[in-house]
Amino acid sequence: MQRHDIIVIGASMGGVEALTQLVRRLPGDLAASVLLVLHVPAQHRSYLPEILSRAGPLPAHHPQDGEALAPGRIYVAPNDRHLLVEPGRVKVVKGPRENGHRPAVDPLFRSAALTYGPRVVGVVLTGALDCGTSGLLAVKREGGLAVVQEPRDALCPDMPRSALELVAVDYCVPLAEMGALLTRLVDTPVAPRSRKRSRQAETEVKVMSVDLPAMGDPPSPVEYAKPSYYGCPDCGGVLFELEEGSLLRFRCRTGHAYTAEALSGSQQNQLDGALWAALRALEESASLSRRLAARARERGHDHSARRFEERAHTAESQVELLRQAVLAAPPSGAASVEPPVLGGSDESEQTG
Repeated sequence: MQRHDIIVIGASMGGVEALTQLVRRLPGDLAASVLLVLHVPAQHRSYLPEILSRAGPLPAHHPQDGEALAPGRIYVAPNDRHLLVEPGRVKVVKGPRENGHRPAVDPLFRSAALTYGPRVVGVVLTGALDCGTSGLLAVKREGGLAVVQEPRDALCPDMPRSALELVAVDYCVPLAEMGALLTRLVDTPVAPRSRKRSRQAETEVKVMSVDLPAMGDPPSPVEYAKPSYYGCPDCGGVLFELEEGSLLRFRCRTGHAYTAEALSGSQQNQLDGALWAALRALEESASLSRRLAARARERGHDHSARRFEERAHTAESQVELLRQAVLAAPPSGAASVEPPVLGGSDESEQTG
């Protein structure tokens, strides 16, 4: 009889502390493989496996591509690599970013659901925005169980709250109760998969797995994807709209993916950068025009001097208006916060 022997966990802001508390409550003889993604910056090595190995009885490590799955082990997504699940093994790839993250929570959940169906337990912990919701929808669609941290128990409740709003969650518990719950679920028998695997999930997993033929085609069949009016913040390509119940998502041909909320945050970041770039260009234009006007005056070229002074005055007026617009712009939210570095011997930092 099959059991819930694949546990996938996603966390972001506040995730180090939450994951430490959770693995501390898991038994050393857990008859399941635990795979997790914590959103971390790509530039620095993560010491999360060492932290989790010290915190609880289960050994944790960054797996190699193609490594076999084994019960009683924790597989942690490495920096700047997606962690995916294939039959009997893991896949570690530098695929396209999802919601601006690599590693990302949703590809892990999606691939596990596609591969193991009802045997999967998906767990969404503390974090910003709505990462994990799409992946948890895939887990439920393929017959697995959805577990969410109680939002009032989370340092950042956005991810758990989004999952609760859009997914038929099976269990919502605080961290203090989650270890015992997962242990109990692992011993619960599951029925065989009762439906065909989702074509959309198959295509998306292929794209994330750097499957070259899949990356060259639109991200999903035409019946559930259509071109949008928006460009991909990562590569500029056309984004295709994907609807999963009430969740609206976008994916481009090369595989970059966003929820609507994450796309909005990314657009705000791009707008902020564009405004500051325009401000810098105008200030340089005004400065150069003033210098050219002074040189023209020195050489007795009064007509040229007046022309450059007018140009400088116009640019300075535009600078003032643009500076007021930049300084008055509302904050772009959690999506614009650069996550701190996860590293060093004390990793109590929070990631965004």
